[in-house]
Amino acid sequence: MATTYHSEYLKLQSVFIKPVKHAFLSDNRINDQWKSLNYLSRPNLNNALEEFELFQTYLSQKNIELLYFPIDNQVQIDSVYCRDASIATNFGMIICNMGKEGRSREPHLHMQTYKNYDIPILGKIEFPGTAEGGDVAWIDESTLAIGHTYRTNLEGIRQIKALLEPKGINIIVVDLPHYKGKEDVFHLMSIFSPIDKDLAVVYSPLMPIAFRNELIHRNFQLIEVPENEFESMGCNVLALAQRDFLMFTGNSQTIRLLKDNGCHVSVYRGDDISLKGGGGPTCLTRPLERVIAL
Repeated sequence: MATTYHSEYLKLQSVFIKPVKHAFLSDNRINDQWKSLNYLSRPNLNNALEEFELFQTYLSQKNIELLYFPIDNQVQIDSVYCRDASIATNFGMIICNMGKEGRSREPHLHMQTYKNYDIPILGKIEFPGTAEGGDVAWIDESTLAIGHTYRTNLEGIRQIKALLEPKGINIIVVDLPHYKGKEDVFHLMSIFSPIDKDLAVVYSPLMPIAFRNELIHRNFQLIEVPENEFESMGCNVLALAQRDFLMFTGNSQTIRLLKDNGCHVSVYRGDDISLKGGGGPTCLTRPLERVIAL
């Protein structure tokens, strides 16, 4: 069975997660951190534990191998959003340098965990470069889109290019707007989620014209998330297989559009693990291997 790390939509085989019990740890920890990390409101620990347990149970029921980032008292509650601290490639993991100051310890935890699992490291983004995994999405096996945002700067993008372009990877840089500013959670995958080789969920009002046109040129059909469902993370979906994915509950208009295009949609409840911290199902996971369809 052939697998790849260079996909966002093929059948998911293995994924890292950071359970709430490893990230939030205690009510005191939540009280100390949620405001400085710019959460919309204070997460309830008991609710978050219950929500995450159901979230990971759903993944395991799909026969996805679950791997775990461990407890580390030096990282903050945002570490539950474990996509951001590393980038998965077939050549090894790229360890990020976070654009959000309060998350600076997380990449070190990722690197140590990968070494413990004998997962190779391709390279590390070094200061003054910054990069976060939420700004990175594979379009196809040899094409990687990278958002230029407050979290991922041009020097970080240059370093990713230096690691991947010699290996034949084409990099598309997507210049994203200011939107709500530096403190907001706004990544490329806030507005773009590929769910098949020719289908993507997008929020076009915040999408650069050049990138939108590039997707159309590549024969992508775009599922347009309506304005009222963008804030409830209608654009942030985790593909479990082609046209089969998990998304935050609600978003009825987006779900209807997806089902009209032959998609199987599952939803999870996540007010305390997703909505309050601004991190959807892609943020809560660091996907690794996906199965190449023969």
